Amino acid sequence: MKWPIRLTPLAFFMFMMGGALYALQGRVVDAADGMGVSDATVVLGVRTVKTDGTGHFQIMEEGEQVYVRAPGYRASTYSMAAIEKNGTLALTAFTPKALYLTVYGIGSRKLRNGALSIIRQGAANALVIDLKGDRGIIPYPSALPLAKMDGARQITTIPDLGALVRGLHREGIYVIARIVVFKDDPLAHARPDLAVKRENGQLYLDPEGLAWTNPFLAEVWNYNIAIAVEAARAGFDEIQFDYVRFPDISGQLRLGRTTTETTRIQAIDGFLIEARRQLTPFNVYLAVDVFGYVLWNTNDTGIGQQLEDIVKIADYLSPMLYPSCFQCGIPGYSNPMTHPYEIVRLTLKNAQRRVKISPTRFRPWIQAFRDYAFDHRAFGADEVGAEICATKDFGSDGWMLWNPQNNYAGAGLTPQPAASKATASSHKKLERTR
Repeated sequence: MKWPIRLTPLAFFMFMMGGALYALQGRVVDAADGMGVSDATVVLGVRTVKTDGTGHFQIMEEGEQVYVRAPGYRASTYSMAAIEKNGTLALTAFTPKALYLTVYGIGSRKLRNGALSIIRQGAANALVIDLKGDRGIIPYPSALPLAKMDGARQITTIPDLGALVRGLHREGIYVIARIVVFKDDPLAHARPDLAVKRENGQLYLDPEGLAWTNPFLAEVWNYNIAIAVEAARAGFDEIQFDYVRFPDISGQLRLGRTTTETTRIQAIDGFLIEARRQLTPFNVYLAVDVFGYVLWNTNDTGIGQQLEDIVKIADYLSPMLYPSCFQCGIPGYSNPMTHPYEIVRLTLKNAQRRVKISPTRFRPWIQAFRDYAFDHRAFGADEVGAEICATKDFGSDGWMLWNPQNNYAGAGLTPQPAASKATASSHKKLERTR
């Protein structure tokens, strides 16, 4: 019989009564300096707890492995035997600097090697890879029956998902699976009963001519969560859900039930809560992409994204802070094109004031593409550099560059000097205490 590190009075009582409840106690610390990591997630079996302000935790459950993660760090897995030695679980600080690859980009030797070259030079260290892209295409051999029948498996650019992840991990690359959720043209056409419709009963098509699935429906939820589970099993470090929202004219559409701010928020929260539950057996981070204005608006922006709710469920919030998407500017800055630094930093600060969480809970998308909404200026090294500087000054857990062509040659990314372990973890101090 495996004994726990320490039995609490309740655990001892249950043990004497024949119950199989174990109280595991320990402390999560920063591997570089031994400081406690607060609000870290500890998972044993099916039970999840958070560490306190000094990094300590207690969890009552059986199991052989303990999963530990905290924003700003690499997730770690410990065996019970290892924890029993001293009760300390160390996490290594890590700040992802990510480049995005589409369904096609990951399969293109030129685009893939272009991104990997930047990473190998030390200017980035992570990849965001489409596992279900904007057009609903799934580029790997998914085992899901629905993926096979709805037309999502049109091409294969990732022949072996696990092999891809293992190869990237060997190079120390942090790997993020991007899954576009409710914008799903193949599924909506194959299963109109799961689709968003107009009042006349016809499929709703957005300005790109693409159909959407209904965020109220559990079958839609489960399909996308099942893709996330396949990614988690393959070893991805993080699952990132995009288009976790209603179409922006949902009030004019037929969705099978009354659509209000309350019901929209309940649907989006419900999906994320269920995703978190099904991903519990995997030591994987959960991130959610949101519109930039969601960090300013106190309502759901008409799409079901409520900032205060999402941060309670996800590990990371990934707002899209492209200046081109701030058509109305932000307070004090009416022309976003001339103020990329302010757009990024002030939007993040406004969100932090509202939800009062560590800056490391944020990792924004930043613009690395030509403007399309204002003066069509190129967004090059100076603009991207200003955005990256804003994320550093705010203290977010890195950044992600969005370029739909997957071309980052003009982004001005330069290798950064290797930081000491102490320096790498210094900006985590809001998360830790001695």
